[in-house]
Amino acid sequence: MTQTNDLRATARTLFDAAVTAADPALAVRRQLARMPLPQSAGRTVLIAVGKAAPAMLAEALKHVTGPHEALAVTHHENTQKVPGARVLNAGHPVPDAAGAAAGQAVMELLDSCGAEDQVIALISGGGSALLPAPVPGLSLADKAAVSQVLLSGGLDIVTMNLVRQQLSQLKGGGFLRRAAPAPVTALILSDVIGDDLRAIASGPTVSPIGTVEEARAILKNHGLWDRLPAAARDALDHPRPPEPVPAAVNVMIGSNGQSVDAMADAARAAGWDVRVSDRPLVGDVDSAAQEVLALMAPVDRPTALLFGGETTVILRGSGRGGRNQELALRVALAAPDLAQDWLFLSGGTDGRDGPTDAAGGVVDAGSAARMAAAGQDAQKLLANNDSYAALKAADDLLMTGATGTNVADVQVLLIRP
Repeated sequence: MTQTNDLRATARTLFDAAVTAADPALAVRRQLARMPLPQSAGRTVLIAVGKAAPAMLAEALKHVTGPHEALAVTHHENTQKVPGARVLNAGHPVPDAAGAAAGQAVMELLDSCGAEDQVIALISGGGSALLPAPVPGLSLADKAAVSQVLLSGGLDIVTMNLVRQQLSQLKGGGFLRRAAPAPVTALILSDVIGDDLRAIASGPTVSPIGTVEEARAILKNHGLWDRLPAAARDALDHPRPPEPVPAAVNVMIGSNGQSVDAMADAARAAGWDVRVSDRPLVGDVDSAAQEVLALMAPVDRPTALLFGGETTVILRGSGRGGRNQELALRVALAAPDLAQDWLFLSGGTDGRDGPTDAAGGVVDAGSAARMAAAGQDAQKLLANNDSYAALKAADDLLMTGATGTNVADVQVLLIRP
């Protein structure tokens, strides 16, 4: 048990290094040291949206001179004050009434901007749900229902956001259209593997990922079309005419890759032989688990295998969990007998995995036995997408609380002879 606890402490240290590397305030500070904010003849309007919004806004405000107005929209669990700014909280991952009100506040502030003003957008993951801003004819309840369908359909984040953009007044460049004629500079903390700026928070300051025709085809090909509310189907069948998207200065200031590199540095400093996967863990969670399991082999020196990514889960049951918890559970139940100490951690850098209070899971060779000893049928729980209950029974939940940042997920596989 002492050896297992030692591995858990090491894995948590590496996870914490990943989160620290994505510290939103430091990322903003580094960028503004390299590229100070331009001067404005009018106001500087700062709008921060996402799980890292308060920290990004608090830092950016330190670099603003002259008249300004500031607004942050973040998730309910990240409640905090930012001196000199309004902070609004909203639902995530499913939009709520608070998010609808926040979206309206953002649109009203953008609508007030003139050519003499400048807009500074501070964008991080989570913005898709936090600012629903449905198109005319679509209610908040419709938008929430669409989110539930997308989240349960096994779609990756880029594909989900392609659809979301077609149903929003702010996504896919809508933010820029509202801000015009004021120029927009966006500092972006990426939670999307591959760092496609169009997909981060559904791309409020860039052009859309795709077309309404592509959105319809995706939904129909995945068997999701008929599950959408009638108003959403109508909006996608009778879309608004496309509008031009004004140009903006978009700068990425943090990413999943940078966090994985920070984990590697911390592991090497602790004396581990480090191997960083050259392929992110993406796609179906079962396939991702198979990739991890294929790398579980005896080693002749303490070895840390590190990953970044963001998997997807197709919901077939009524249980609670998230992609990281299910990935950890699948590894625990199918791991080979290495006759060596091993531990696997999968966690969301935002500290929240799915609709739960856990960031993910941390499993080892004894996890399955602990679940059984607690009277739980782990395979049955897995089939019901109830990874939270299985991991809780084994005391294998990764609990961090909200981290105030978000650069997708990281995984650590430690093997020691």
